[in-house]
Amino acid sequence: MSTATIEAQEASTTKQLAIGSPYSLGMMSNGEIMALAAASPAGSADPVDAALGEALAANYGQHQVPVCDADDVDPATPDRKYSVSRVRDFVNSDGTTSDVVVMRGDLDSVLKAVRIGRQSKAVVRRSGNVALRDGWRPLAVATAPVDADDQVGDFTLQGYVAVTTNPDTARGAAENSTDAQWVCIPVWNAPLRFLHWSNVILIVTLSITGFYIMNPIVSATSTGTPTGFAMGWVRFIHFTAAFCWIVIGLLRLWLAFTSSNRFMRWSTLWPLKHKSDWRNLGDQLLHYVFVKKEAPVYVGHNPLAQLAYTGVYVLCIIQVILGLALFSLPFTNDNWFWHLLASPLNWWGISTLRILHVIAMIILWAFVIGHVYLVFRADAVERRSGLSSMINGNVWMKKGTKPVDAPMVE
Repeated sequence: MSTATIEAQEASTTKQLAIGSPYSLGMMSNGEIMALAAASPAGSADPVDAALGEALAANYGQHQVPVCDADDVDPATPDRKYSVSRVRDFVNSDGTTSDVVVMRGDLDSVLKAVRIGRQSKAVVRRSGNVALRDGWRPLAVATAPVDADDQVGDFTLQGYVAVTTNPDTARGAAENSTDAQWVCIPVWNAPLRFLHWSNVILIVTLSITGFYIMNPIVSATSTGTPTGFAMGWVRFIHFTAAFCWIVIGLLRLWLAFTSSNRFMRWSTLWPLKHKSDWRNLGDQLLHYVFVKKEAPVYVGHNPLAQLAYTGVYVLCIIQVILGLALFSLPFTNDNWFWHLLASPLNWWGISTLRILHVIAMIILWAFVIGHVYLVFRADAVERRSGLSSMINGNVWMKKGTKPVDAPMVE
């Protein structure tokens, strides 16, 4: 995408450009990304500059369009589909000012020109593909610092702004409203929500049938009459649900490495990467036990919650191993595969494995009870829309909130 025009053909068209919401990789707020994308010389006749400036004023009034000197702008070319501009005295989110060089243009071209980690690259590329599918063109924004010696550092991709010449057919990426005091932030996408509620159904099914297998409440002994194939049907339902649960787990693992949503990536499984994460973990724990009134604000899961989820994932893997070992018992003489799955039986015995299987179920339900309590607590006390977020995928936050794991909410 040429930032001089978004392709020469589009500059001459009579269609009106529409600007959607920016997509941030988490280092800058949406308003900052929009402001940097709109940076241009005073009086620029470029329709992209004009459209970005209007969108900035309409949706992020606290930010001004950075004005560049004409000599500080290196326009895009057919071979290099991005422009490079120097913004002097750019106002950062913390109120300080600094010079920054802005790269703006076609997403693929910018990705080739910047240094970016594989995970971030995968996330932004997948998000960009979704925008393209919905009729938007990602106008990438990357920045590089300028030091005291006027040396330009490495470029870092900050995100992109969705642009289209067909607003009537484009979906999503809707412009934000300046009238609302609350901002709707998409967090959990449809695949994760499907897996979540599938987990709920399967865990309830597995628990009920598993308890019946352990202690049949309706049997020939208790009723004095034959019960037919009742245990067989219960075992069939249990095993069917178990294998469906394994498929759900494999799909979640796949999403951890392929999802464009950074809150679902594998790196979130261990959230304690910096000293501040440990401090926030302690603050969150003190908040839960009513020692601290306020807790760190997170868009995704806070460190304590994420560690709990990671622990549950490990517990589920153990539960699957125990269950497959018990299931494999009748087939150990058939081939090496079933014999391998049944290995824990040779280590601890059938009785021990059954007890461990039940204990894992009890621990899992202890987590479920705590999870449900904290979800309703978050809705009632923190106004975090925790329950509805797993229905519609969105979290609501007040404007001006600065989450730990995301830019300022604007």
